[in-house]
Amino acid sequence: MAESSLAEMLRSRGLRLTAQRQLILEAVHDLGHATPEQVHNAVREVAAGINITTIYRTLELLEELGLVTHAHLSHGSPTYHSVTDDQHVHLVCRSCKAVSEMDPALAEPLITALANERGFRVDIGHMALFGTCRRCGGEP
Repeated sequence: MAESSLAEMLRSRGLRLTAQRQLILEAVHDLGHATPEQVHNAVREVAAGINITTIYRTLELLEELGLVTHAHLSHGSPTYHSVTDDQHVHLVCRSCKAVSEMDPALAEPLITALANERGFRVDIGHMALFGTCRRCGGEP
């Protein structure tokens, strides 16, 4: 997202674009999938004074603005990623903790069956499948 668009979006809510907010949004975009702690580590390399509470609050704000979204990919903190990315299903290796992405079209039969049989609408952005990746001993 362009800096001016972000600034306009924040101004419309009575907020301003701060260097911290810009850095946090850029870190989420650059990291791909990141916990607040990982975002904090990345931002601290540029601005050492930003604390973890600021990271959490800013991520919540950015999510309210529709700029980032989160998924729970482990028992710990949520993992954030930019909404500019295409929607995808998260694949999480229980062994090495690697996160990869899958086209949601591959899950379409399941998504359709859940809608038809149970009236359940899947939120693709929060869908995560856990297992073992090929590198850790999954099938080829």
